[in-house]
Amino acid sequence: MHIDIITLFPELLSNIFSHSIMQRSQNKGIVSVEFHNLRDYALNKYKSVDDYAYGGAAGMVMQIEPIYNCLKDLKEKREYDEIIYTAPDGEILNQQVSNELSLKNNICILCGHYKGVDERIREHLITREISIGNYVLSGGELAAAVISDAIIRVIPGVLNDETSALTDSFQNDLVSPPVYSRPSEFNGWKVPEVLLSGNQKLIDNWNIEQSIKRTKERRPEILIR
Repeated sequence: MHIDIITLFPELLSNIFSHSIMQRSQNKGIVSVEFHNLRDYALNKYKSVDDYAYGGAAGMVMQIEPIYNCLKDLKEKREYDEIIYTAPDGEILNQQVSNELSLKNNICILCGHYKGVDERIREHLITREISIGNYVLSGGELAAAVISDAIIRVIPGVLNDETSALTDSFQNDLVSPPVYSRPSEFNGWKVPEVLLSGNQKLIDNWNIEQSIKRTKERRPEILIR
């Protein structure tokens, strides 16, 4: 998979992508990521890419021309399966969306800023709009990193143990059961006996029961839909 990210702050993203799973996926050659500074496409010497909104609305708007020109250059290099805009009012990112996007070959993510992008970009060039929650961030870089991480970690070969991603919360519309590690007792707090039994059938049944119980308590809306 190749991911292009259009941003005003490539240095912010480069640090995030140079650690942990994000870095490992690139070192393995499974994923390649490039950051593109939108200011390189600015129309003036001040490298500004925003302007006042028509109609007198408060806040600045990301201009259409720098984004259009950047996307035009990128589309000459590769054909995109999705061009994603990080929008607060986009579809909410969930595990199903992440799984779907992990099957794509080429993705471009446009990081929003200010009051957002010129609407004509959203109407004519963006293929998908994704939000990571019902709140507003100062910029789309953190959202782009979250989206990328959620996608990358479920691509086969990225995690050392591929079954780990398959048992994550939300993969089967349930949250994960509680997990424990050594020591089996600490400060009088004990690991459930069933997990120490060695009986895999009992352990599997316990995990399912705990997942259902925890989902009812913490994410009941998942069971309702």
